[in-house]
Amino acid sequence: MPTYTSLTSLEGKDTANSLGFALESLNNAPYGVGISEIEDGSGIFEVSGYFIETPNEIELLILSAAYGAQPFVISELPDKDWVAEVRRELAPVEAGCFFVYGEHDADKVPYGSKSLLIEAAMAFGTGHHGTTKGCLTALDTLVNSGFTAKNVLDIGCGTAVLAMGAALCWPGQVLASDIDEIATETSKANAVANGLEGRINVLTCAGFDHPHLQASAPYDLIFANILKGPLIALAPDMVKYSAKSGYVILSGLLNTQAEDVIETYADEGFDLVAHTKLTEWSTLTLCKY
Repeated sequence: MPTYTSLTSLEGKDTANSLGFALESLNNAPYGVGISEIEDGSGIFEVSGYFIETPNEIELLILSAAYGAQPFVISELPDKDWVAEVRRELAPVEAGCFFVYGEHDADKVPYGSKSLLIEAAMAFGTGHHGTTKGCLTALDTLVNSGFTAKNVLDIGCGTAVLAMGAALCWPGQVLASDIDEIATETSKANAVANGLEGRINVLTCAGFDHPHLQASAPYDLIFANILKGPLIALAPDMVKYSAKSGYVILSGLLNTQAEDVIETYADEGFDLVAHTKLTEWSTLTLCKY
């Protein structure tokens, strides 16, 4: 099966990171995104995406224009198992009590950790990205504070790593949803691989746009590791479907974008509990008052 790469360049680290995150949200999303600075002092960054299907040139052209980047150059790569290549390069991730690993690192799982087997796959959320690790760390902090969640939802679940993390902390079923069918199928497979079949109920929908998600509210804890724009758009529904004194853990945010989200959620009735930063990425923990 042929694979493809798309490559563009633009000025500014924050803008390049935003473009990279936007690439991961395409309907025909790449299975990998790379961001690197050209080492000539120009401040120019390259953003690349790796696809298992022919990329949509119109979508990429619109994205490049929206972020002030050069048009993407698309190339076909040699027939090679790139997912296997990525899998071999992914090191385990520790986030509080959580240990995220691939099968090739099964012998490294620490005794007593809450371990999550996540293989490299065509969905976002292996635990290596600063946003996913930030959310797991925020979850660990809530658990250590004595908080107990009886009703949990993971919006934009990707690989369902956050939903599974919650399922390892508390009994009962956890709901997870994603707009991308590849992500929901990946999430279901991950639940089985981690012995959580029947504990993770995965639905395909945007935001709260599913009758089962709405009927299952209110939620004690909601994860949303997506993007600034959708997070702001979801704020009214977040307050609607959150329980009183319930928490939301939000990420997918650059540090420079966090304040806008904090202010939006404050206007909807959420207090900021914690704002953590991992490199250029922010994770917010908020509580509905």
